Amino acid sequence: MRSFLLDALRRGTATVRPPAPGPAALEELAKALAERARQRLGRSLAIREVDAGSCNGCELEINALNNPVYDIERFGLKFVASPRHADVFLVTGPVTWNMREALLRAYNAAPEPKWVVGVGDCAANCGIFAGSDAIVGPIASVLPVDLHIGGCPPAPLEIVKGLLALIEKAG
Repeated sequence: MRSFLLDALRRGTATVRPPAPGPAALEELAKALAERARQRLGRSLAIREVDAGSCNGCELEINALNNPVYDIERFGLKFVASPRHADVFLVTGPVTWNMREALLRAYNAAPEPKWVVGVGDCAANCGIFAGSDAIVGPIASVLPVDLHIGGCPPAPLEIVKGLLALIEKAG
């Protein structure tokens, strides 16, 4: 064990991270999304995140949208606690039997217009949870899905790109 650790320290990390997109790319995308939302809705876009039974990988990336690096609230995009204030539902994971009714109630409580965005591969095809008795199925088997953002998990920038595509398609 000791030799393994010493060898790892001598060699350093085995992987190299790809360069991250610059802050200018995020700022441009988020400003465009905020502007399209104001044109379409007359106000800021309100987002409600719902975990329908995921592994929490997608939630970490969605939560990163509010951290100091991305900080999408500075562009007027906001996460809301109540489905009654939501325009967009970001739903992660496959739908479990325990979350099916809660997801339907939240969706029915939201005012029109409302959009459902499936975030991550599990939302589209159940991913690693496929075949489980605890799973109803993908989100599309319970709610009408307007957009799917692929990835396991998708990066925060991809989520912003997906929301922009959704607003442009809807407008």
